[in-house]
Amino acid sequence: MDFFDEPRPSTAFTTIDLDKPGRQVGALMVPQSTNTDAWGCTAVPLAVIANGAGPTVIIEAGNHGDEHEGQITVGEIIRELDPASIQGRLILLPASNVHAVRGGTRTSPVDGVNMNRSFPGDPRGTVTRQIAAYIADHLFPIADAFIDLHSGGSSLDILPSVSIEPTGHADLRKRNIAAALAFDAPLSVVISNLGEPGTATATACRAGLITVATEMGGGGTVSLDGLAICRQGVRNVLAHLGVLPPEAASRRKEPSRLLELPGKDAFVFAPMDGIFEPLHRNGATVHAGEAAGRVHCTWDPAREPVTVHYNADGLLYARRQPGLVTRGSCCLAVAAPYAHATVQ
Repeated sequence: MDFFDEPRPSTAFTTIDLDKPGRQVGALMVPQSTNTDAWGCTAVPLAVIANGAGPTVIIEAGNHGDEHEGQITVGEIIRELDPASIQGRLILLPASNVHAVRGGTRTSPVDGVNMNRSFPGDPRGTVTRQIAAYIADHLFPIADAFIDLHSGGSSLDILPSVSIEPTGHADLRKRNIAAALAFDAPLSVVISNLGEPGTATATACRAGLITVATEMGGGGTVSLDGLAICRQGVRNVLAHLGVLPPEAASRRKEPSRLLELPGKDAFVFAPMDGIFEPLHRNGATVHAGEAAGRVHCTWDPAREPVTVHYNADGLLYARRQPGLVTRGSCCLAVAAPYAHATVQ
């Protein structure tokens, strides 16, 4: 894995005891000396709920600050979950990229870093990289499972779903798929992020943790459907892991569909700057070679729009939210049946 025999030296510290039973609410403090605060800290909200013997589960939200459903869900767990109702320990990060959360942005307005491309972080780097390093070096080694709550943010509207980080370890892959199906979202989608190794979930898998993530709507708003699925899904996974009793789980009538984003062919990218006109709604069945949308250059009205096409058969899973695009913007994503569904 990416980690070291001993945690890398860090100046970050917590205001709570991670090993103490009961409910504690405090912060991960990352020292930051700025023009306005010589000995100040970035305070990352951190809570622990612990009772009895059982697994340790990290639940993170706010890795991207413009993804709100998970943040609401984790905050509710911190306030409402009775410690006596669990067996194990929950380490809860409702706003891990706290500057981005407060700004409602995908990346941190303090250092411009996308936290979910910066793992395993750098304990001597910028504040976002220091937060990622603390999670990777100090929290992942004491955990058994990781739940990372995302949505489409300001740039994408995504069908509410649980997502699965691919891993080459067959046993961990089976456990990840089992946990994702226990979440019981309408869709379970294997997402590799185009092979990006610097995500929190990729790093958690390399640490051997049972890993589950989500994509709960998006568009920069709070999806009511996504929030409802997220609230119950987290409890379903905690029951699956034995942290909550079985009766805390609730199943939908329809089983989750197991899909994947089939590599680069899943995506439709803008070929030029302009305004993107989609031709289908999310959830539509689409086919490779079929027209997917058009990019209009409205500031050059004599120029014909450029038609873009799908590269894969499947379900239209995600669609760009803002109309304005630049060359290389992700406009659409298609999910197809998971090729390894037989190895659940």
